[in-house]
Amino acid sequence: MPNDPTDPTDDLADDLADDLADDDDAADGWPSGAPDASAVADASWPDDDVFLGGEASLAPHASQDHYPSMLDDSTELGAEQREIERRLEGGRTPVYPLDARRPLPLEFVWKRWRTFAMRGRSDVVDDFGRDPIATARWEWVLDFLYSKWFRVEVTGLEHVPDEGRALLVANHAGSLPYDSAMVMHAVRRDHRARRDVRPLVEDAVFHLPWLGPLMNRIGGVRACPENAERLLANDELVAVFPEGVKGMSKLWRDRYRLQRFGRGGFIKLALRSRAPLIPVAVIGAEEALPLLGRITWFARNVGIPYVPVTPTFPWLGPAGLLPLPSKWRIAFGEPIDLAGEYGPDAAEDRLLVGRLAEQVRAQVQGMVDALRKS
Repeated sequence: MPNDPTDPTDDLADDLADDLADDDDAADGWPSGAPDASAVADASWPDDDVFLGGEASLAPHASQDHYPSMLDDSTELGAEQREIERRLEGGRTPVYPLDARRPLPLEFVWKRWRTFAMRGRSDVVDDFGRDPIATARWEWVLDFLYSKWFRVEVTGLEHVPDEGRALLVANHAGSLPYDSAMVMHAVRRDHRARRDVRPLVEDAVFHLPWLGPLMNRIGGVRACPENAERLLANDELVAVFPEGVKGMSKLWRDRYRLQRFGRGGFIKLALRSRAPLIPVAVIGAEEALPLLGRITWFARNVGIPYVPVTPTFPWLGPAGLLPLPSKWRIAFGEPIDLAGEYGPDAAEDRLLVGRLAEQVRAQVQGMVDALRKS
């Protein structure tokens, strides 16, 4: 049927045919006013431009390598698709090279500063943040406190296994966690296998400025069930202090009276991990930092449970937090195999867990009383 000159669809078809013809003619080059993809790909950038160097230019035919067409070039539609991809890729902005940087002034000063800032840093830390370099650096301080300042006497270390997992359950006292550091150092220094102990540190101490990071770097781990389970799964020695902050905040008149052992989380941990439970009694921490009072009305606003009042703090400032030279004794009891007696499924029995926690608390209390009388 001949074309009707009055039919608007015929005009639209003619315009579309003209556009396709123009696209075919432009296959060999860009039309006027449009950039050439090959020119962009082969462009050479000025040498004095530090932001866009020659390494930022696109490689020829990059689109063919990284964006392959899903159409066959043998068909007319596939050739048109390939040409569109080539033109789009050629018109992209060149990627900014990550290694292109302006040189810093006084670069030797910055290099020395970076070296000083990284001084003493360890290249390797474990999954919980223990730094062997920091541990070695502070070893002499712990050894001085252990052997000279507190003159620690230890008994029952033969109950700590030479290898394999175990859970050390100890009483807690003192405004600062010197007792956990002494238990950790006693096993590493005097045990025949010189094993490392990983004490679980309460959030109140773990998040303190300076002290928290220091405890973490020498082996302390934030107290939570997941961390303890991972440590025991790796056959580590884990020290727990079930009294928590309540034990550290005991006043002088309540010294050596063990507080409630939480909700028995350490019992569940021993049952599920099949780790033997070793009771530990510590004497001397109460006298090292005797707590005369607590200031709580503004302490919680700064993220700490209380401000201790001791014979030396806050009267002497930060120096008042140094411990007094009291005599310490640490006793390790015989292992208790709860999992072998009750089985791992007993961890779901709340009544049994509470009863076992109270029995362990009574045993540790008896060991503390025996040490005080000796």
